Amino acid sequence: MTTPTEIVLHQKSKTLEIAFDDGARYHLPFEFLRVYSPSAEVRGHGVGQETLQVGKQNVNVTEIEPTGSYAIKITFDDGHDSGLYTWEYLHKLGQNQDAMWQDYLRQMEEAGESR
Repeated sequence: MTTPTEIVLHQKSKTLEIAFDDGARYHLPFEFLRVYSPSAEVRGHGVGQETLQVGKQNVNVTEIEPTGSYAIKITFDDGHDSGLYTWEYLHKLGQNQDAMWQDYLRQMEEAGESR
Protein backbone atom coordinates (compact mmCIF):
# COMPACT_ATOMS: atom_id res chain seq x y z
CA MET A 1 0.00 0.00 0.00
CA THR A 2 1.25 3.47 -0.82
CA THR A 3 1.38 6.22 1.75
CA PRO A 4 1.59 9.98 1.28
CA THR A 5 4.90 11.73 1.63
CA GLU A 6 3.38 15.20 1.29
CA ILE A 7 -0.10 16.73 1.53
CA VAL A 8 -0.53 20.40 0.66
CA LEU A 9 -3.75 22.38 0.61
CA HIS A 10 -3.78 25.09 -2.07
CA GLN A 11 -6.65 27.45 -1.19
CA LYS A 12 -6.05 29.81 -4.11
CA SER A 13 -6.28 27.12 -6.81
CA LYS A 14 -8.71 25.03 -4.71
CA THR A 15 -6.68 21.86 -5.00
CA LEU A 16 -5.24 19.26 -2.67
CA GLU A 17 -1.74 18.26 -3.73
CA ILE A 18 -0.72 14.83 -2.57
CA ALA A 19 2.53 12.98 -3.21
CA PHE A 20 2.95 9.27 -2.54
CA ASP A 21 5.94 7.08 -1.74
CA ASP A 22 5.61 5.37 -5.14
CA GLY A 23 6.52 8.67 -6.84
CA ALA A 24 2.97 9.59 -7.86
CA ARG A 25 1.85 13.20 -7.30
CA TYR A 26 -1.71 14.36 -7.85
CA HIS A 27 -3.53 17.70 -7.78
CA LEU A 28 -7.12 16.95 -6.79
CA PRO A 29 -9.60 19.83 -7.12
CA PHE A 30 -11.81 20.46 -4.09
CA GLU A 31 -14.92 20.02 -6.26
CA PHE A 32 -13.68 16.61 -7.43
CA LEU A 33 -12.95 15.54 -3.84
CA ARG A 34 -16.39 16.74 -2.72
CA VAL A 35 -18.41 15.02 -5.46
CA TYR A 36 -16.48 11.79 -4.96
CA SER A 37 -16.61 11.87 -1.16
CA PRO A 38 -16.41 8.34 0.22
CA SER A 39 -19.17 9.09 2.72
CA ALA A 40 -22.39 7.08 2.86
CA GLU A 41 -24.25 10.37 2.28
CA VAL A 42 -22.70 10.59 -1.20
CA ARG A 43 -21.82 6.98 -2.09
CA GLY A 44 -24.89 5.35 -0.53
CA HIS A 45 -24.73 1.91 1.01
CA GLY A 46 -24.40 -0.01 -2.22
CA VAL A 47 -24.25 0.12 -5.99
CA GLY A 48 -26.99 2.30 -7.45
CA GLN A 49 -27.54 4.24 -4.23
CA GLU A 50 -25.15 7.06 -5.05
CA THR A 51 -26.41 10.63 -4.72
CA LEU A 52 -25.33 12.95 -7.53
CA GLN A 53 -23.69 16.00 -5.99
CA VAL A 54 -24.66 19.24 -7.72
CA GLY A 55 -23.66 22.88 -7.26
CA LYS A 56 -20.24 22.09 -5.79
CA GLN A 57 -18.10 24.04 -8.28
CA ASN A 58 -17.09 26.68 -5.73
CA VAL A 59 -16.78 24.47 -2.67
CA ASN A 60 -13.79 25.11 -0.40
CA VAL A 61 -11.95 22.98 2.11
CA THR A 62 -11.88 24.48 5.59
CA GLU A 63 -9.96 21.75 7.42
CA ILE A 64 -8.04 18.52 6.95
CA GLU A 65 -7.55 16.21 9.91
CA PRO A 66 -5.42 13.08 10.01
CA THR A 67 -7.35 9.95 10.96
CA GLY A 68 -4.98 7.39 12.38
CA SER A 69 -2.16 6.60 9.98
CA TYR A 70 -4.38 5.59 7.08
CA ALA A 71 -6.67 8.50 6.11
CA ILE A 72 -7.67 12.14 6.32
CA LYS A 73 -11.02 13.69 7.11
CA ILE A 74 -11.80 16.68 4.91
CA THR A 75 -14.22 19.37 6.08
CA PHE A 76 -15.84 21.37 3.28
CA ASP A 77 -17.40 24.81 3.63
CA ASP A 78 -20.84 23.43 2.69
CA GLY A 79 -20.78 21.54 6.01
CA HIS A 80 -19.90 18.12 4.58
CA ASP A 81 -17.33 16.35 6.75
CA SER A 82 -18.34 12.70 7.02
CA GLY A 83 -16.03 11.13 4.44
CA LEU A 84 -12.78 9.42 5.39
CA TYR A 85 -10.35 9.63 2.51
CA THR A 86 -7.98 6.68 2.91
CA TRP A 87 -4.56 6.76 1.29
CA GLU A 88 -5.73 3.99 -1.05
CA TYR A 89 -8.85 5.97 -2.05
CA LEU A 90 -6.89 9.20 -2.63
CA HIS A 91 -4.39 7.30 -4.79
CA LYS A 92 -7.27 5.77 -6.76
CA LEU A 93 -8.84 9.23 -7.23
CA GLY A 94 -5.54 10.53 -8.56
CA GLN A 95 -4.97 7.60 -10.91
CA ASN A 96 -8.51 7.72 -12.31
CA GLN A 97 -9.19 11.45 -12.06
CA ASP A 98 -9.78 12.12 -15.78
CA ALA A 99 -12.15 9.19 -16.34
CA MET A 100 -14.03 9.81 -13.08
CA TRP A 101 -14.41 13.51 -13.88
CA GLN A 102 -15.76 12.75 -17.37
CA ASP A 103 -18.19 10.26 -15.83
CA TYR A 104 -19.35 12.90 -13.35
CA LEU A 105 -19.89 15.48 -16.12
CA ARG A 106 -21.85 12.88 -18.13
CA GLN A 107 -24.06 12.10 -15.13
CA MET A 108 -24.68 15.82 -14.58
CA GLU A 109 -25.66 16.26 -18.22
CA GLU A 110 -28.00 13.25 -18.14
CA ALA A 111 -29.64 14.60 -14.99
CA GLY A 112 -30.02 18.07 -16.54
CA GLU A 113 -28.01 19.56 -13.67
CA SER A 114 -25.18 22.05 -13.55
CA ARG A 115 -22.02 22.28 -11.50
